[in-house]
Amino acid sequence: MRGDDQDKAGWYDDAAGPVVRPYAMTRGRTRSATKDKLDLIAVVVAQDRQEPGPGGGHSAMDQTLSPEHLDIVELCREIPQSVAELAAELDLPVGVVRVFLGDLIDEELVRVSRPVPPAELPDESILREVINGLRAL
Repeated sequence: MRGDDQDKAGWYDDAAGPVVRPYAMTRGRTRSATKDKLDLIAVVVAQDRQEPGPGGGHSAMDQTLSPEHLDIVELCREIPQSVAELAAELDLPVGVVRVFLGDLIDEELVRVSRPVPPAELPDESILREVINGLRAL
């Protein structure tokens, strides 16, 4: 195969539509500025912030956010979503969603509830003792 034919066949597919690389969406960032580790099952909830801009429209902050940022906030406003659910719903890689969530956490537009680590869960024997105590009542 010649070089021209190889470039056309290997790199472009008309049916795929326009392709945007994940690093282009996150402006080259692979991690968010926040120190928070976002697990796949961490639950994201939109914060209630009413800051209308001039003329009652969106705030100036909304102009600095990408459409994907705004989509995440809207999805989480309707119902709390896990990081994995957001990635699936938006058809974005999890790493990209994590970077966007870090931006939104910094802007205080969302908050994240992290799952309880297994080490902090009560022991099964304690739960059995509680059940037995309740039955004894």
